[in-house]
Amino acid sequence: MKEENALVLDYLPEGRYTDYKRNPIVQGLGTSRFTLLELIPKAGTSFVNLEQVFVGKGDREKITLVKRVLKPSELTNEAKANLEPAVEKIVDSDISRFLNFYNKAGSLSVRLHQLELLPSIGKKHVQSIVKEREKKPFESFKEISERISLLPNPKRIIIQRIISEINGEEKYYLFARPMTPQKRV
Repeated sequence: MKEENALVLDYLPEGRYTDYKRNPIVQGLGTSRFTLLELIPKAGTSFVNLEQVFVGKGDREKITLVKRVLKPSELTNEAKANLEPAVEKIVDSDISRFLNFYNKAGSLSVRLHQLELLPSIGKKHVQSIVKEREKKPFESFKEISERISLLPNPKRIIIQRIISEINGEEKYYLFARPMTPQKRV
């Protein structure tokens, strides 16, 4: 699945100082699979951090080419600093997608539930979430917090998990595109 849109993490109008040919580049984060991308901008364009740009097939307004997929270690310091706000912006723009995870996540095995892959969620939280969603599906992150006692901020949990996946720190991938062949849930 290719990314259609990306959020700008950093714009380097002079390119990287380590490049032989110093052409402008944009480091971005795909909005559907959280893919880190290196983009080649069209001449005469400028960018603002966290701006959404079209990178899919067809007529691109500001991007000439999706050059390659980046590793987390290749991000600039500015891009690394903008990673969490970008993920939060993506989660906020498609809340139903992430609420749906809380409402539909199932067991991976007899001993492991998908919800347990989220940071700060253990077996007791999983039991509470499953029990509550059977009564009525969750309609907001606030509602999850109200109905599940002692659960940390559910939106923050999702953001932490996504960042962890982007950085390649997970065995299973729920939201992000893995850098190397991994188990996809």
